[in-house]
Amino acid sequence: MAADMRAGLAVDGGSDLKMILSYVDTFPTGNEKGLFYALDLGGTNFRVLRVQLGGKDERVIATEFEQVTIPQELMFGTSEELFDFIACGLANFAKKEGGKFHLPSGRKREIGFTFSFPVKQTSIDSGILMKWTKGFAVSGTAGRDVVACLNEAMERQGLDMQVSALVNDTVGTLAGARYWDDDVMVAVILGTGTNACYVERTDVIPKLQGQMSSSGRTIISTEWGAFSNGLPLTEFDRDMDAASINPGEQIFEKTISGMYLGEIVRRVLLKMAEAGALFGKYVPEKLSTPFILRTPDLCAMQQDNSDHLDAVGAILYDVTGVKSDLSVRKMVVEVCDTIVKRGGRLAGAGIVGILQKMEEDSKGLIFGKRTVVAMDGGLYENYPQYRRYLKEAVTELLGLEMSKNVVIEHSKDGSGIGAALLAASNSKY
Repeated sequence: MAADMRAGLAVDGGSDLKMILSYVDTFPTGNEKGLFYALDLGGTNFRVLRVQLGGKDERVIATEFEQVTIPQELMFGTSEELFDFIACGLANFAKKEGGKFHLPSGRKREIGFTFSFPVKQTSIDSGILMKWTKGFAVSGTAGRDVVACLNEAMERQGLDMQVSALVNDTVGTLAGARYWDDDVMVAVILGTGTNACYVERTDVIPKLQGQMSSSGRTIISTEWGAFSNGLPLTEFDRDMDAASINPGEQIFEKTISGMYLGEIVRRVLLKMAEAGALFGKYVPEKLSTPFILRTPDLCAMQQDNSDHLDAVGAILYDVTGVKSDLSVRKMVVEVCDTIVKRGGRLAGAGIVGILQKMEEDSKGLIFGKRTVVAMDGGLYENYPQYRRYLKEAVTELLGLEMSKNVVIEHSKDGSGIGAALLAASNSKY
């Protein structure tokens, strides 16, 4: 992981890891004051948020947010239609501003835009969409600056706002967590997908070619889901990858993130049913359906403490249509645990790789003092076993002494408020 990080920092395309420059070099300090908005577009819904900041003493005075579901047809429509819909939702939200929220006179409202799709960032407030992912197939956006797309739509809506910061969700999480705690150096999202970013010294980024930031530091988005170097894979991983919509890509993501853990378990159970008659002499037909077993199902089965594992039985009946006895249920839970343990431990190893890379460049920077890794995402948040295995792996790899300095903490929805804070610290005013 550390070697691939270095290769990706040396030159664009130098490794599986894109190591994208975020252009964030001023971090929130706590001194930010005023009203700021955030827009988070990362999937099938978008969130709008406003926050009133009161500086060092008052910090966050008030915050409000709304979530809007994006109609299915807009995911296959034109760029204008999608951004008009988003700008319209933003305008409706802005109209309800009141109470503790007030904009100093003579100012334009500023917005932090969290955009969780692959973007080639060109400055703190511009970035070119490389391609849509996550089921979006919107025409006319790829190759364009997404900030320009949003700004034009806001103008069409008569909405007087401007984007001050374009960030991905991991970078937003890092900024949001750092606002409360200066020791945060890394942020990791483990949900449906996964990514990690961290604070890097600009003098160890050869591909910057001397574009120094004022602070000498910047946030790098590793895009670590694409990592694959030396990952031990099973036949189940290889088969799942071959059948996926992006074969050969996002290999690390396919071993550690929420979208895939259930599918790996399904493939293991199917093999056990075929080779070892796990569910009796017939292989349940439903078990051949890809993605019928979801990661929340694994989680629910692993929380079952009843004598007869009734919840496990109910989920298996849903997924296979077959009744199971206790010994089968126990075996299924063991398979879940094995795959989840591997996922959590690999994620933990990835975190250690990032920390070791940082430590190699600045002796004592990481392991000599308290260092915080901010975690977000539904998989990490909702799956206690996954969390435990991840933390155990970090402790095991660093050793007891060094791992005492590494704090892994959950930063719930840091990314929304983080984007607003980055709009504040990169404000035009």
